[in-house]
Amino acid sequence: MEIAIVLLVIAAIFIIRTIKVVPQQHAWVVERLGKYHATLTPGLNFLVPFIDKVAYKHVLKEITLDIPSQVCITKDNTQLQVDGVLYFQVTDAMRASYGSNNYVMAITQLAQTSLRSVIGKLELDKTFEERDIINAQVVAAIDEAALNWGVKVLRYEIKDLTPPKEILHAMQAQITAERGKRALIAASEGRRQEQINIATGEREAFIARSEGEKTAVINKAQGEAAAISAVADANAHAIQVVANAIRLPGGAEAVQLKVAERALDAYGNVANDAATTLIVPSDMSQVAVLIASAMKMVQTTKV
Repeated sequence: MEIAIVLLVIAAIFIIRTIKVVPQQHAWVVERLGKYHATLTPGLNFLVPFIDKVAYKHVLKEITLDIPSQVCITKDNTQLQVDGVLYFQVTDAMRASYGSNNYVMAITQLAQTSLRSVIGKLELDKTFEERDIINAQVVAAIDEAALNWGVKVLRYEIKDLTPPKEILHAMQAQITAERGKRALIAASEGRRQEQINIATGEREAFIARSEGEKTAVINKAQGEAAAISAVADANAHAIQVVANAIRLPGGAEAVQLKVAERALDAYGNVANDAATTLIVPSDMSQVAVLIASAMKMVQTTKV
């Protein structure tokens, strides 16, 4: 009975040491008699008991590594407190096992030194403007060395860039001054635009008034010309009608009668004016002579 129990225990130990189930996204490094033998992939694997052993276990998932805060000095001798986050992934389990005794610490130290080197080449203002460039340069520097450790550096992100308090106050004062300058420039531009708009409006108003006056003068002149033309046409028509009437039988006698009436009316109007001294011809036949002369002129014009 005891022998059976011992055999069962020995069999269980053999099974445990022989059968290995590797989880997904993991890689186990197997050593045979102290030397690298194989890398177990996810799934069911078999080992030689007491000869093979699992020496290292690695996670192949993307790993987030917090890089401790450190002081970096910029090109213009300004101190910056910088910390960041590094993302990496084990790609070669054998190199990760034998390339470095602690690849996580190695990556951390290399990230810090690379970051100090990159920031030391930039001025303070550039460090805030070119974070993407800083991140890319740090990744390139780490990734080149991490290949020997079986690690692939995916990206690096700066979390905080904190300058000293004096620098912060100076930057705030600079920002305030810059905003004040922009406000003054905007106000002056507004006044300038206002003056331009006023001048433009006055010019357009003057042009509109002058155009209106010009149109009014032209219309008035055209109206006066039309009135003069109409009066002239009316007078010409009246003269034409009178001339045609004179040519008719009895026309001359009618003209003589009309001239006589006008002459008498004229004498009557002059006599009614108290401020006018009327001199009456001693011989009234002179009036008849005057009328006869007028009729003679009418007959001459008719001929």
